[in-house]
Amino acid sequence: MDNKKSRVWLWVLLGGGAFMMFVVATFILVYVSLSGGGSDETISGSGFGDKIGVIEVEGVILDTRPAVNNIKRFSDDDSIKAIILHINTPGGGAAASQEIFEAVRRVRDVKKKRIVASIGSIGASGGYYIASGSSRIYANPSSIVGSIGVIAEWLNYGDLMKWAKLKDVTLKAGSLKDAGSPSRDMTPEERAYLQSLIDDMHQQFIHDVAEGRHLKEEQIRPIANGRVWTGQQALPLKLIDQLADFQTVVDETAKAVGIRGEPTLVRPAKERHTLMDVLGGDVSQYLPDKAKFMQRNPEFYFLWK
Repeated sequence: MDNKKSRVWLWVLLGGGAFMMFVVATFILVYVSLSGGGSDETISGSGFGDKIGVIEVEGVILDTRPAVNNIKRFSDDDSIKAIILHINTPGGGAAASQEIFEAVRRVRDVKKKRIVASIGSIGASGGYYIASGSSRIYANPSSIVGSIGVIAEWLNYGDLMKWAKLKDVTLKAGSLKDAGSPSRDMTPEERAYLQSLIDDMHQQFIHDVAEGRHLKEEQIRPIANGRVWTGQQALPLKLIDQLADFQTVVDETAKAVGIRGEPTLVRPAKERHTLMDVLGGDVSQYLPDKAKFMQRNPEFYFLWK
């Protein structure tokens, strides 16, 4: 009997220990995945002399705050003589891309500080929109550039609802209030209405690129069909100014603003989240939101897909 009890307690202890190890490992994984840099900025180079700010614009563009805040911070800092946008993005939200574009153009035209774009693997659609507001655009020969166009897409699950014998009940005032509802097919009126929004955004894209590149809209419109080009193909189209890798961009930017020798590169630190932030702070951004579940309307993107 004592042996049986001993074995039971042994399994209890082993099971409890394994569970605690799982909990600790889970907390460590959460901490590592949410942690970022711990300082206000990261510096490469000698650490002395004039500085060039480097801002990474990467991934699908949805949240404008990091890029816009960093652009403003560097533009207001007199010790930073120029800004390089290191772009590696297929674009993102239409309004989000426009907001960052305006921040870039404000630095160039109002602050009169040199701000250039260095396109890495991809600077398409909203990524190219942002680059077009800069003083000069560089790209690698094989970079993906362009995609001046607008896209809106969503799932239509009307047939699935019929199969599941579910009914969508919508009350509205205004014939176009639920235009693009995913629970049914669009009417011709709704399709024309949504297409008019897309066409207007496309025209805004063409206008801003033409203005940013100091070209006429007639020069941009023929190539504003959503197509992408390599950097090498984009050069004669005047979509970029020069083929260059990132180090060449740094060297030429330093020379353009009168920096002698190797410049100090300053990069904003990534936003930091710790485990305590998650446990003790606002965790709503990590949880499903009722408003997100209710959102069924079309969304518009400057995005290469």
